[in-house]
Amino acid sequence: MYQTLKPLLFSLPPETIHDLIVHGLEAVQRDPLLGILDGRLTLDDERLYTEVFDCHFPNPIGIAAGFDKNAKVPRTLAALGFGHVEVGAVTAEAQAGNPRPRLFRLPEDEAIINRMGFNNEGADAVGQRLANSRPPDVPLGVNIGKSETTPLEDAAPDYRYTYERVADHADFVVVNVSCPNTPGLRNLQDRGPLEEILGTLVDAGADPLLVKLSPDLHGSAIAEVVELAEDLDLSGIVATNTTTRRPEELRNPNRAQEGGLSGKPLEHRSTELVRFVASRTDLPVIGVGGVFTAADAYEKIRAGASLVQLYTGLIYQGPTIARDINVGLLERLEADGFDSVEDAVGADLET
Repeated sequence: MYQTLKPLLFSLPPETIHDLIVHGLEAVQRDPLLGILDGRLTLDDERLYTEVFDCHFPNPIGIAAGFDKNAKVPRTLAALGFGHVEVGAVTAEAQAGNPRPRLFRLPEDEAIINRMGFNNEGADAVGQRLANSRPPDVPLGVNIGKSETTPLEDAAPDYRYTYERVADHADFVVVNVSCPNTPGLRNLQDRGPLEEILGTLVDAGADPLLVKLSPDLHGSAIAEVVELAEDLDLSGIVATNTTTRRPEELRNPNRAQEGGLSGKPLEHRSTELVRFVASRTDLPVIGVGGVFTAADAYEKIRAGASLVQLYTGLIYQGPTIARDINVGLLERLEADGFDSVEDAVGADLET
């Protein structure tokens, strides 16, 4: 049905249809239909169970940050079959983000370009919503970013403010210093400022705490972040955020738009970085980028990802994507002789 409706949905501006969908998911979250949805799309199979940073994940497929910026629909997203939900990015201050239009489809490339700019209601509002809402039945992550008006030198206390308002309601927190749409933010990936930010959060008791990497970092810089994550005893690494690079094979005219590119063109680069990171640390890795099918997710798992996230794939494949991927993962586990998805993590690193 989604593929039939997609031409109509894609005839509307991307951010308009996204807002309408979130409103629709909010309505479902307040309705008995939520249980019906959960029963049809959630796949319960012990072979998909995963234990990562002391959390139980019913399956390894999660929805990435960016879809539910203000933590309005985590329970509905869980009912779509996702094994975890990451909301945000949340900043200390409420902010409108960049001017519209700021979200662009590239259908021929199965990609999205966004320059949203961390638009969200702010840490106080999101923290209060989480406190007043029933949590989803799967682990909930919160992605935190820097407020646009906060100088880079004051980033650490800015992140701590946000952390302290959402942490009690999160199963894990992801530090976002890699979004390309906030001026100067990626400079915080340098070891000095990043160590200050992460150290401040560790001192605040942040655990589990993860850091999200840019796919545009060079290998030496990524290795340095991995080393820092181990030195600070972080819980994991997310690989990767969107990219500012534009592969030559992009066909849609929107390729000229500024912002972060996600979707199929990022798939191989993100998998390369999953493998690069996983080969250098025992910390769990969450693989993100270009996941549309079970084959895509399985490749990242075999490359070393304990968990996999998607967002653009949901836009192009529709609301059954999590179940479809999980069904396909079970088929691949059986074909390759693995008793569980955990057994398949990093399988290609051993060859």
